[in-house]
Amino acid sequence: MKMQHSELNLLNYVDGEWVGENLETFDVINPATQERVGTMPVGTKEHVLTAIEGAKKALEHWKELSAEERANYLEKFYQRVIERQEEIARILTLENGKPLKEAKGEVLYAASFIKWYAEEGKRVYGRTIPSKGPGQRIQVLKQPVGVVAAITPWNFPAAMITRKLAPALAAGCTFIVKPPKETPLTAAKLLECAQEAGIPQGVVNMTVAPNELFSETIQESKDVRKLTFTGSTEVGKLLMKQSADEMKNISLELGGQAPLIVFDDADVDTAVEGTIASKFRNAGQTCICANRLYVQSGIYDEFVSKLKDKIKELKVGNGLEEGVDIGPLINQKGYDKVVSHVKDAKEKGAEVVIGGDADRYEAPFYEPTLLLGAKDNMLCMTEETFGPVVPVQKVESDEEAVRLANDTPFGLAAYYFTENMNRGTKIGEALDYGIIGWNHGAPSAPQAPFGGMKQSGLGREGGAEGIEAFLETKYLSIGIKE
Repeated sequence: MKMQHSELNLLNYVDGEWVGENLETFDVINPATQERVGTMPVGTKEHVLTAIEGAKKALEHWKELSAEERANYLEKFYQRVIERQEEIARILTLENGKPLKEAKGEVLYAASFIKWYAEEGKRVYGRTIPSKGPGQRIQVLKQPVGVVAAITPWNFPAAMITRKLAPALAAGCTFIVKPPKETPLTAAKLLECAQEAGIPQGVVNMTVAPNELFSETIQESKDVRKLTFTGSTEVGKLLMKQSADEMKNISLELGGQAPLIVFDDADVDTAVEGTIASKFRNAGQTCICANRLYVQSGIYDEFVSKLKDKIKELKVGNGLEEGVDIGPLINQKGYDKVVSHVKDAKEKGAEVVIGGDADRYEAPFYEPTLLLGAKDNMLCMTEETFGPVVPVQKVESDEEAVRLANDTPFGLAAYYFTENMNRGTKIGEALDYGIIGWNHGAPSAPQAPFGGMKQSGLGREGGAEGIEAFLETKYLSIGIKE
């Protein structure tokens, strides 16, 4: 169903100016309708260089402000985002496809990072260390890393920006973001809010430059001291290699392959609700969504039956329609990957209990799908599906469940359900993941550290750890005359 809307023709925001009105533009497409939502100019190398220079100049003043002064700017920024929540959420749904109720939730989630770091910036503590003699004093200082460049993904076009931008600004850094071509309009609206909040010229910048041009220009610059990226492990590895020449500080939040384990003493209803919350958010297009389920045999039949009933209730459609739970996948490429994973699972013996019909909806919509009898050699059990597909494998012992869960090069998020405190404590310690939900399918929160182990990345976002990523530690040894 097509929804009427006015097209948005927005610009890049560089050194306090909206630029690019005379440049080549690209179309931003609504994945639900294939209609044009708006346009954005293709960012140029000059834009990136101007943003770097503007951020460098702005850094001198911004880092000298008190934490309280920076917090005041962030509070105003937060208020503007809250005031424009409905507008931003609608734009987010138009260009991303997720249901409007999810988009509204994301805008609030994005705003919560701004609010949190407005306060957390006031708690950047150094320390004094006792010296070995009376003629020395030892101080440890925390200072901003400098100009920060960020590359953000399309699946959370608001929250993945503020989760980086807010702690960077609170720490005293200046910021340049390159949002993806799929969802640049949400990013532009966020920066409008930052401008309306009075954040000074050059402190925040945005350009939708081509990926290679942006990363190469950033990596070559001696003035950009940190790169923070959310995206695929493949691209993260490339950026890590490129950053070596200038030894840039780097944070990487990369791919996941999240297991979800249901033990035989779990509360089944809680486990089902947690699975739905984790798996089907944004049509399964989240880096921490449950990608593979391991269910112990003692509870298997009951869990599968109740999960099937819940999946049947999910409504597929345009994210602007009332009551929609599952929007479209972002594009044809994402759709094709989901189709190939389900096809592969069928060929290798999986039973399709519900869904799995690629012809039921027009691409890029894909119906919620439940696969039973999943095996280790299936694509859906070894790769991130990034779609509304739930493969379930039966397991017997705790040891088998943990072994299978950990048998991956990734380590971003994991989930498990058990009512036994002793078992739950041991499982939480045994799983090699940076984020773990115990009887909980939605663990993300601004006050908690978010990030992965192994090939799922480096560093943490959120919580006290999130601001540490934008700080340098300086040791000051002071000689005192007797």
